[in-house]
Amino acid sequence: MTEDPFAPATAAGIHRLSIPTPFAVGRVNVYLIEDDPLTLVDAGPNSGTSLEELQHQLGAHGRAIEDIELVVLTHQHIDHLGLVQIVADRSGAEVAAIDAAVPFVENYRDAATDDDAFATEIMVRNGIPEDVVYALRSVSAAFRAWGAPAKVTRVLHDGDRLELRDRTLDVHFRPGHSPTDTIFNDAERRILIAADHLIKNISSNPLISRPPGKQGPRPQSLVTYLESLKKTQAMDVDLVLPGHGDPITDHVALIDERFALHRRRAEKLHGLISEQPRTAYELAQALWGNIAVTQAYLTLSEVLGHTDILLNEGRVREVEVDGVVRFEAVAE
Repeated sequence: MTEDPFAPATAAGIHRLSIPTPFAVGRVNVYLIEDDPLTLVDAGPNSGTSLEELQHQLGAHGRAIEDIELVVLTHQHIDHLGLVQIVADRSGAEVAAIDAAVPFVENYRDAATDDDAFATEIMVRNGIPEDVVYALRSVSAAFRAWGAPAKVTRVLHDGDRLELRDRTLDVHFRPGHSPTDTIFNDAERRILIAADHLIKNISSNPLISRPPGKQGPRPQSLVTYLESLKKTQAMDVDLVLPGHGDPITDHVALIDERFALHRRRAEKLHGLISEQPRTAYELAQALWGNIAVTQAYLTLSEVLGHTDILLNEGRVREVEVDGVVRFEAVAE
């Protein structure tokens, strides 16, 4: 019989609850921390199926939604955020989130609309055709129902400590995958709750996202993410609990693999740009062929992340014509 990879976390009073989502990534990991206050880390997407599964899996541990006393949010993505307010309403639990997430979480609908407008500008500027942009806006609007606003009653800051009866969770802000990624370190037990900041079998995609509550130039999400990963790699932990899939037992080696992956992809893109100037959309097509509409923004973010690395190294430059940007190689 295969040993449960979450057994060390369970022994430490942290139970993984696997909640269904409608997204390609599959189920989301929600964590029940048996402590005082009884704590839930993330909650799953806003759907009846997910709510029923959350109730069922809490029941398997002798708990109910009404027992939850604290909900801790790791980041703003809807597969983690959607049920937070429902849990809080039923239980009276506090809701804790990093300060950067509060504008998005509390004003979810308006923030989501602003995000769509921001994404539209990014797509048009980087060569995605109008029909694809329109289709993506429709898909995004449909997905928004899986999220919901939540009132944050406890604002966290980078470097804070969440004091529970039997443990302390150190709060670390690690933006990149989203603008609000937050990880929680139980230093005594050497367990890190990392959500989507680090996932074992897939590389966390740093989506090009509007910083919550802010306007300004497009952020360099992958560059920010790599900086965050360096900080996490230096942490002294034995077990990393991710937002999807199985735990990670050697985060140092995994992060090294991710650094190497992103360097290879940047070099691949540099080769394509050296052949001829291309938009980010054309680069995505050169890498992955005919891209499904639902994946267009994901792959665009991937390409722009790596062209940002090349831009910062002075190896490519942006040339804008009629509002559309192409990347061209700089002679070395």
